[in-house]
Amino acid sequence: MQHHRFHLAGLLLSLLLAACGGGGSGGDNSGSAPETPAPTTPPVVTPPVVTPPATPPATPAANRIEPFDPSAAAKTLAAADAQLPLARVSPQNTPSVHLAALEDTQAKSATLVALGAPLPIGQGRDVAATATAAATAALLQWQRTAAGTQAAALRFVADGAYGVRLGVRIEALPAQAVLRFYGADSSTTQITGAELQDLFESNARAGAGDAAAHTYWSPDFGGPQTTLEIEIPGSAEPAAVRLAVPRISHFTQSPDQAQADWQQKLGESGSCNMDLTCSPEYLDQSRSVARMLFVHDDGQTYLCTGTLVNDAASSGTPYFLSANHCISTQSVASTLTTDWFYRSASCNSGSVNPSTTRVVGGATLLYASAATDTSFLRLNHAAPAGIVYAGSYFGDLQPGVALAGVHHPKGDLQKLSLGTLLGFSNCSTSQCSSADADTGSFLRLGWQQGTTEGGSSGSAAFVTLGQKRYVVGQLLGGNAGCAAPSGSDFYGRFDVSYRAAIKQWLNP
Repeated sequence: MQHHRFHLAGLLLSLLLAACGGGGSGGDNSGSAPETPAPTTPPVVTPPVVTPPATPPATPAANRIEPFDPSAAAKTLAAADAQLPLARVSPQNTPSVHLAALEDTQAKSATLVALGAPLPIGQGRDVAATATAAATAALLQWQRTAAGTQAAALRFVADGAYGVRLGVRIEALPAQAVLRFYGADSSTTQITGAELQDLFESNARAGAGDAAAHTYWSPDFGGPQTTLEIEIPGSAEPAAVRLAVPRISHFTQSPDQAQADWQQKLGESGSCNMDLTCSPEYLDQSRSVARMLFVHDDGQTYLCTGTLVNDAASSGTPYFLSANHCISTQSVASTLTTDWFYRSASCNSGSVNPSTTRVVGGATLLYASAATDTSFLRLNHAAPAGIVYAGSYFGDLQPGVALAGVHHPKGDLQKLSLGTLLGFSNCSTSQCSSADADTGSFLRLGWQQGTTEGGSSGSAAFVTLGQKRYVVGQLLGGNAGCAAPSGSDFYGRFDVSYRAAIKQWLNP
């Protein structure tokens, strides 16, 4: 699998992305699980009036892992990725599987969301035509390629979709096979049979059921179609390929404008959010943060925010921190795609940084805990050139200390929030209650500038120590928002999850 650069500047993008995270206008973080969404009352916590200190208290260096910037060693951002092979099968030899548009009520049913549950941006749909391996095999038209291999392809078109991810269930596949996916334009990604086998074994070891363990969810390419192409050695028998696509994830959010090669959502977060690019002192943290897309076993697609974190050895291992309510199982972690450098090209420009890069290939779930709403993963493929591995702090914090959040509210371009630590709490997925520093597993923040919204969940809170910033927690949710500036947001404490488990990877 490879990551791919999308040149997006100057275009209006529009996929209505939304997910878990802080409250706010359109906030959406109270209620039940996303499968049966129903809004409920968010936790009400009246924050005390706290005057932040002029400078944070001194902290021992032993309680930190320093950030790591690989580009500091004269490395530069690559201009483009290596080109993947183009499609082997001509469009004329590619049968189509067509799904009618969803009813309006179906398309809008995924807009409700709960506290501690990610916002859905797409829903699962059954595909009768390719529900079994036998039915799929009957549609494939194998042909010899100029490279001496054999290839066949199927195009899936879902009317009205603003992205299509294919749930490919593999029963048998030669190790030398390649599955290739592409959209209406030239965007392409691929995975080999051997890579799929490793992925499925990882899912099975983590306890996934047979269907979930052996299903690979393709990336989406924006728009209503995704094509699956299968290439096998010339000496292989097509009968050795046994796969089906019994389900797709149909992106249901309606855009305001369409963009030819990749569809996203711009300018949809609340007006009080601050464009991160206007604060260049936070660009190192920006380079650590990615927007996340992932698929649950039922085919629903969701969005959150996560942060690349460094280990004590600065090994370059792509450890990635987000929220347990975003990703808590290996089968879901295997569907993860991440969007990097997804920020504005210049301060308040409304156009996308042309270096925006998508990484596909999923992740390995290392640790998940509801007690601190922590999901700690290792990306299966390297993050793109130009990233920064964020530092982390696992020492004590005092109420009143200044904190900052970097996140993707409603899937928008990166935003910056500035606030203070109000105190400590214990939280479930429906409510939070006050606690002290010894017993609380969550940080309670109030914002002076900016806020969080759906899509921000899993994003990191940073504390400034000296001249550097360090991760101290990841977002569960709350009742703060542009319309509720005095509300609170709650972040799982990194120091608690670090001592419970994460130290074995970051500082063994």
